[in-house]
Amino acid sequence: MLKRRGIWIVALIVVIAVAVAVGIVLVKKNKTASVEPSLAKQQTATAAQVLEFLPTDLVTVTTADVQKSLRLSGALRAYNQAVVKAKVSGDVREVLAREGEAVQRGQVLVKMDTADYDARLAQAQGSLSAVQGQLEIARQARDNNKALLNKNFISQNAYDNASNQYTIAAANVESARGVVSVAQKALADTVIRAPMAGIISTRSVQPGEKVSPDYRLFDIVDLRTLEMEAPVPTQDIASIHAGQTVQLSIEGITVAVSGKVSRINPATTAGSRSIMVYIGVANPDGILRSGMFGEAQLIVEQKNNVVSVPQSAVRAEGEKSFVYAIVNKVLQQKQVSLGLRGDSNGVASVELLSGVVKGETIIRSNLGNFRSGMPARLIQPAAKV
Repeated sequence: MLKRRGIWIVALIVVIAVAVAVGIVLVKKNKTASVEPSLAKQQTATAAQVLEFLPTDLVTVTTADVQKSLRLSGALRAYNQAVVKAKVSGDVREVLAREGEAVQRGQVLVKMDTADYDARLAQAQGSLSAVQGQLEIARQARDNNKALLNKNFISQNAYDNASNQYTIAAANVESARGVVSVAQKALADTVIRAPMAGIISTRSVQPGEKVSPDYRLFDIVDLRTLEMEAPVPTQDIASIHAGQTVQLSIEGITVAVSGKVSRINPATTAGSRSIMVYIGVANPDGILRSGMFGEAQLIVEQKNNVVSVPQSAVRAEGEKSFVYAIVNKVLQQKQVSLGLRGDSNGVASVELLSGVVKGETIIRSNLGNFRSGMPARLIQPAAKV
């Protein structure tokens, strides 16, 4: 009996020992499991404090040319152009030019029927011959009466009458000559000539038509020099002056075209707050045409070889402007003073007067708010497989 009780006591002690051993192992595992997440969190937090940037996120501060410009738009038109109109009425016999043809100054464009004007000229010349004969008779009568007056054969009154008749005859001759001149000019106006060298842009007459004075026959344009008429807001007009260089992009023309501000309208355009600016464009090759639409870039201010960065790199808080720079692998916020805003090699850029120097590396654009002093590093994008 005592022997069996001893066996049970030993078995109970063994069970208790095993349970204690298992408990100790579980406690150690729980402690290890609780420690490992903490270390992982610390390692993750440490890694998260290092800012990583791609090469495209950064830009090196350089010196470049910065220019401020205005963008204008308008249509081209010929600087010299002329409207050819009929000066007399009549029937058109010949039309000697068509649209697109080049003409020279004085070249015959239209010939009209001259029968009526030939008759008028002949009539005027006949009248002139008649009054010239009357003038000669009056002159002889005046001279004869002068001789008779000197011999006291006639009275002074008789001589004065003969002298007055001569004066009237002379006036009639001058009047007849004027009528002849008018008839000659009317006859000459039946032949219509080009008033300037250029190209026929429109033709509004056909042979056989009857035209009246001031009837529009042709439009002639000289394409050697064109101009663009472009509106400029009144707040920008003070920065524009005659002679400024302009770069134009013309619709349908692949190459850039240069021009200059030739004149500025002294008054604003009715119904708008803008002032017309006229840009002269040379066209020696004749590739430009009147009516083409274009856009002009007018340079109003330019600075050469200045420290500049993309405008997207500059951040603002109130009146303070700053950029984020990476110095010795540490991010720093640097306050900057801004100068000219404009374009540099096709990129919207701004001049920096102070705050950074050439060669520094800054963040190119707004990637969020950062804290100065954070470590930063450059990473390379993964290669494409």
